[in-house]
Amino acid sequence: MDNLGSMKAFVQAAEARSFTVAGRQLGLSSSAIGKAVVRMEERLGVRLFHRSTRSITLTAEGALFLERCRRIFSEIEAAELELSRTQEAPRGTLRVGLPLAGVLMMPTLVAFMRAYPEITLDLDFSDRVVDVIEEGFDAVMRFAEAGDSRLMSRALGTYRRRLVAAPAYLAAKGVPRTPDDLKAHACLHHKFPTSGKFERWPLRPEHAGIETELPRTAVASTLEPIIFMAEQGMGIAYLPDFAIGRQLREGVLVTVLDDYTDRSGPLRILWPSSRHLAPKLRAFVDFLAANLVPAVEDEADRAGDSGISSQGG
Repeated sequence: MDNLGSMKAFVQAAEARSFTVAGRQLGLSSSAIGKAVVRMEERLGVRLFHRSTRSITLTAEGALFLERCRRIFSEIEAAELELSRTQEAPRGTLRVGLPLAGVLMMPTLVAFMRAYPEITLDLDFSDRVVDVIEEGFDAVMRFAEAGDSRLMSRALGTYRRRLVAAPAYLAAKGVPRTPDDLKAHACLHHKFPTSGKFERWPLRPEHAGIETELPRTAVASTLEPIIFMAEQGMGIAYLPDFAIGRQLREGVLVTVLDDYTDRSGPLRILWPSSRHLAPKLRAFVDFLAANLVPAVEDEADRAGDSGISSQGG
């Protein structure tokens, strides 16, 4: 603390170019300021000021040290400001980028809006990879590992892709027992709108070649139509578990070929790297970590309990 006091005296003297003025600003005598500077010079082993009877001017070493001291005091001020902001109610607009499938997380997002009514969510849904910093996003959610060193991230958990169908469809068409059986079934596919590529079904590597032989009964660029068609008994679909939690719980959809599927991925939220996390962003990240992941994991557990495996009917 004594060092900080001496540094404060030095900065005030350097900016005022006067021990007398610096003392007046800090409520000390000019001799006290002078002695503090002398002690610092002796400790550092350098001269910080050129002194004359009329004024003081910085030496080259003093100018360099001044910049360092300013940074230190700036960091202290920022730290105090950050702590004071933690006591404020989170408010303001939060711009968040989500994948197209993120619209299926709206129950959690609505719960956040109710919990923090002074925060306005500006949600951008897209399947393209956005540049978080260049495009001005406060945060983005991704179904992949973080790969940008400019970003901070927090893992929200994992999700699993599952093959599902309506019980009525399976009663009429039969339950597939192996991936080869899918060739005789109606298959509902998702196509990424930006790239035009079809999303691969979650078959283990030894069965991956079958994907090119699967019927294309219907194709959609978003998941909602595929979910609806699957609910209506139009075929088998490949969907993330968080998107169909209600349907699995209520038995509207059931899983098939669980023993042959093996595709899961991380669910993460990312935001620009910064020393100071705004209260609104901190609230959003903490809320998703506490509410979204448990919901996804619970739904996945229920799906595993209620699904139709390759060994059973």
